[in-house]
Amino acid sequence: MAERPPDRDQVIKDFASYVSPGKVAVYQALGTTIVPGRREGVRVWDLDGTRSWIECRSAGGVFNLGHRPPRVIAAVRQALDSLDIGDHVLMSQHRAALAKRLAQLTPGDITYTVFGVSGGEAVDLAIKLARGYSRKPGIISLEGGYHGCTGFALAATTEFGDKFAPLAPGFSKVPFGNIEALAATIDEDTAAVIMETIPATAGMLVPPPDYFPRVRELCDETGVLLIIDEVQAGLARTGRLWAIDEWGVVPDIMVLGKGMSGAIYPISATCFRPHLQAFFDSDPFIHISTYGGADLGCVACLAMLDQITEPGFLEHVQEMGDRFADGFDRLQEKHPAIFTGVRQRGLMIGLEMASDACGPLMTRAMGEHGVIAIFSHLRPSSLQIMPPLIIEADEVDEVLDALDASLGEVARTLGLS
Repeated sequence: MAERPPDRDQVIKDFASYVSPGKVAVYQALGTTIVPGRREGVRVWDLDGTRSWIECRSAGGVFNLGHRPPRVIAAVRQALDSLDIGDHVLMSQHRAALAKRLAQLTPGDITYTVFGVSGGEAVDLAIKLARGYSRKPGIISLEGGYHGCTGFALAATTEFGDKFAPLAPGFSKVPFGNIEALAATIDEDTAAVIMETIPATAGMLVPPPDYFPRVRELCDETGVLLIIDEVQAGLARTGRLWAIDEWGVVPDIMVLGKGMSGAIYPISATCFRPHLQAFFDSDPFIHISTYGGADLGCVACLAMLDQITEPGFLEHVQEMGDRFADGFDRLQEKHPAIFTGVRQRGLMIGLEMASDACGPLMTRAMGEHGVIAIFSHLRPSSLQIMPPLIIEADEVDEVLDALDASLGEVARTLGLS
């Protein structure tokens, strides 16, 4: 007798009753009441298996290798025969192997890594390290930046902390891309500057060509540490292993997360240059994370790194990015009244539209046309396109077709056609 499929409506009801009625209300308002069932590669299917969508959100980079990546699953499945999470207080062969690999791959002389579970936890540690090493309290972040919902990370983030005031003191914010504002804000109490390489929540902003080199120079001149958050932009998302490589800058601390997991086991990393290790020398156990750098997570991450560093992987990301870019040119010509611009590095893409009303409407329309894509929280006029890095040409074309249809529908709805 065939197994009865889950009742989708009951799942939605239970989610509203026991998880979050507010989220269900938002999903319904946006027309995105998707309850994932089967998921594989670039696609997810609804619970009853009757509809599928191409994933163009990727949970901010979690699904860089798509859903259920075979190589990562195989590595973790094999490891389950002999491993568990490990004891975070003891040494670990797998943690050592992953940290060594990251030292080989990260920019410049970044050498050491402390592991966590989430990006927010990794950002918290980066800020703790900057303050502990410098003995200064000041942290400067960017307006529109997003670094997580934990303590110090939330204080460095725009908007989300308003309901939790008072937040941790010592934080200030400056406009993205404005080196003069940054220089004017740095003072004798500043420990560090923290920035996303490409701020996604703000709309996939791309800095002026000389911005990061000038930030690095300014930090060197003032003795301030530079923290680069590559939780979303790193791990091949932009067609480079690290987005910051485009600007030839080596940060003092680099924060990684999301794609580190291979979409299978949560893990994050705070990587830093050798001189900062002096802070931990006096008390090696001053920061601990029970599940940070779990042995199984390290196995998953190493399998992910093996795949994205293979010959041809970055070239594929660049080729698919170019295919998208060519399609965007055609769509802008066809829909000039609504589709007003593109900000893109590889497969990290923000589509700018005519007004803030466009983002929510495009999110709904794209879902109706078989693509999961959402607008940027702090810039509703921008639609985020972040497909898995394994996307193929025919799947890119499907997304472009969905964009074509959705732009036309939303333009007519808003009287822009």
